Amino acid sequence: MSIIDKSRKDSKDSKLALAEILDLLSDGQVPMRFTAYDGSATGPEDSQYGLHLNSERGTTYLATAPGDLGMARAYISGDLEARGVHPGDPYEMLKLMATMNLHRPSARALAAITRSLGWELLRPIAPPPQEHLPRWRRVAEGLRHSKTRDAEAIHHHYDVSNTFYEYVLGPSMTYTCACYPDADASLETAQDNKYRLVFDKLGLQEGDRLLDIGCGWGGMVRYAARRGVKVIGATLSREQAEWAQKAIAEEGLGELAEVRYSDYRDIPETGFDAISSIGLTEHIGVQNYPSYFSFLESKLRSGGRLLNHCITRPGNNTRAGAGGFIDRYVFPDGELTGSGRIITEIQNVGLEVRHEENLREHYALTLRDWCANLVENWDAAVDEVGIGTARVWGLYMAGSRLGFETNVVQLHQVLAVKLDDRGGAAVPLRPWWKG
Repeated sequence: MSIIDKSRKDSKDSKLALAEILDLLSDGQVPMRFTAYDGSATGPEDSQYGLHLNSERGTTYLATAPGDLGMARAYISGDLEARGVHPGDPYEMLKLMATMNLHRPSARALAAITRSLGWELLRPIAPPPQEHLPRWRRVAEGLRHSKTRDAEAIHHHYDVSNTFYEYVLGPSMTYTCACYPDADASLETAQDNKYRLVFDKLGLQEGDRLLDIGCGWGGMVRYAARRGVKVIGATLSREQAEWAQKAIAEEGLGELAEVRYSDYRDIPETGFDAISSIGLTEHIGVQNYPSYFSFLESKLRSGGRLLNHCITRPGNNTRAGAGGFIDRYVFPDGELTGSGRIITEIQNVGLEVRHEENLREHYALTLRDWCANLVENWDAAVDEVGIGTARVWGLYMAGSRLGFETNVVQLHQVLAVKLDDRGGAAVPLRPWWKG
């Protein structure tokens, strides 16, 4: 008799072990070894990878927030341990877990599970301290995508610690998708190549003026300034702005480059030759795209170009909001949609789209290399931000890598131009950049 059959037969008269509950939820198809504090186990005994549930608190997290949020809470708190993988890169475990087909149990099985766990374990408890407030409780920070609330969301994610980001991102301090000339290229080579690609698509020349919104630690700002372009960068992270201004000064680029601690909507200058928006659109809110792209269009001179680089969904009809784990631990209020919606909104404000491309495989490689950096610097990273936050980042980056590999998410660059009064685009007839 299988463990599932036995569980169903005995459900009226006895409590189910934790491993038996997992078998019920997965029809016994558990691809890794699962063990629990009650002594129960399931899954192949010779598996290279395993999950160990080590406390009742972990059970409560899993039971009260089914799905990725409950798993994340248990993992981040240390109540659910992944074995056979490093906490800085649990990719192989997540890849294996993605093959599981968890489903809602029947009413009878659900009653047996509830009775087995008991009401004490089903009473919600406080989440790990790294968790942000749910969306409905963020009203104290302002309306969604107001300047105040956007600033708080950016602070939650980006003001973790500049030192921590140095451990993860490496010397480029670039927290956006790189562009790999080949899969074996180094992360630094790929990030420099990304900036080269953006620079060339925008057709920037010495003496031009560039606005880089959501500029992070100023990677694009400094890349362009080294080539004689006058650049203003804007970020809502105070720590990023301070780091970027220091780097600008150290490189002697102060006459050409500036990074402001500012909402992009507060930039008063206009008449830019080009605008780069690299990894910002995810934070804007889909309903705000018309005003966002209208603002960017108003900042360009006639003939100026816009390069929008952002994470997207494969289609345009799915809901924009992120899942529970991403929204609570990574990008509060973040929203994604398809590249078609982005192109439509760019066109609707009068800009002409000249080119778009999907770099999703490149983002998977970028995340692979960020995880490798976190593993290499794990002890120092934990000392800097604590074990819980370090676990958040390992889980988030490894899971995102899997998402890009399997086309759950994509990364699109869209190039557009502001036409002159007679419809002229002032661009070459064919793409003028190296891919």
